[in-house]
Amino acid sequence: MIHIDNYNFKGKRVIIRVDFNVPLDKDYNITDDSRIRASIPTIEKVLNDGGCAVIMSHMGRPKEKGEEKYSLIHIVDHLAGLLKTDVKFAGDCIGELVAEKVNSLKPGEVILIENLRYYKEETKGDRDFARELASLGDVFVNDAFAAVHRAHASTTVIADFFPQDKMFGYLLERELKSIDKVINDIQRPYLAIIGGAKVSSKIGVLNNLIDKVDDLIIGGGMMFTFIKSKGGEVGDSIVEKDYLSEAREIVSYANSKGVNIHLPVDTVVANKFSNDAVIKTCDSYQIPNNWIGMDIGEKAARNFSSLIESSKNVLWNGPMGVAEMPKFASGTKTILKAMAKATEKGAFTLAGGGDSVAVINKFEMADKVSYVSTGGGALLEYMEGKELPGIKAIVKSNNR
Repeated sequence: MIHIDNYNFKGKRVIIRVDFNVPLDKDYNITDDSRIRASIPTIEKVLNDGGCAVIMSHMGRPKEKGEEKYSLIHIVDHLAGLLKTDVKFAGDCIGELVAEKVNSLKPGEVILIENLRYYKEETKGDRDFARELASLGDVFVNDAFAAVHRAHASTTVIADFFPQDKMFGYLLERELKSIDKVINDIQRPYLAIIGGAKVSSKIGVLNNLIDKVDDLIIGGGMMFTFIKSKGGEVGDSIVEKDYLSEAREIVSYANSKGVNIHLPVDTVVANKFSNDAVIKTCDSYQIPNNWIGMDIGEKAARNFSSLIESSKNVLWNGPMGVAEMPKFASGTKTILKAMAKATEKGAFTLAGGGDSVAVINKFEMADKVSYVSTGGGALLEYMEGKELPGIKAIVKSNNR
């Protein structure tokens, strides 16, 4: 497989799949540019070699073509500032006008083409659509880790049209290398911290992790399904009743493997799902009726912090509570601080998933852990051991 460092892009038109699916405010200002920044080294490599870059991405889930809030035109000025060069924009991603603009590019120039998902053919993995995208470049570079778990036209099918000239970008390479450290290159004790709302979306991840970790912390909304499955009273907290037996099976499997599952001993509860709610702390197994679990309690946070700081490998996916509300962000923030201390002590700490990344950026702690993954679904599926189509499409390229 070609490594990007070993490829000379001089005189080449390089079509780069990035993930610029970033949050915008009501005035279309970017509120978190971490995914854009992550793509810059790959684009700069192309430009510094003397190639030109054709950048493609999706944005959100538009219902129809041309929805303004999903237009990548809102990214252009910010991208130009980060690259310190002009960025051209094509108001479409396929068609004659786009081809003309791309064909007129000179070495060192950049063009961003419009949102791929304005076309249903993108998510359907349509071959003709992929062929038209492929016609815009001599080389294909996939640097969109957060999208490699989807067999879309621009992430997977397009690679077929570049039997030799295709490769990972720096971000995607870095993601795979970092995640492999918590999947294959394991130092012990190895701890995984899994939060978020639903057990149902993380069964595969939990079972796969049990085969690898020494300890597993379960927090967030999903903790209440586990507590309920063990006979606890959880009040009006979120519970997936259809997954109580699966929760019991996960605990049983962990026991059979000698893996310790840690659930929060105490919980911050609220009388309503709101930042201005009345709150109190109670035993996680004795939450009163009409009260909702919103965050892990102080005892749980202390216990978990001690466990984190004594670990050599730490993987974190998913907040411990409703961290987007300041009143219920304390548990997650404490976990992050403990991860920072573990990192200082030499542990390899990896955090990932959309909600996790948002919290890390909110608390300005991205530089306090070893690696922050840009992937959400892709990270989870890779951790499950699934073969990701966007990765497979590149890896198989040079073997035919």
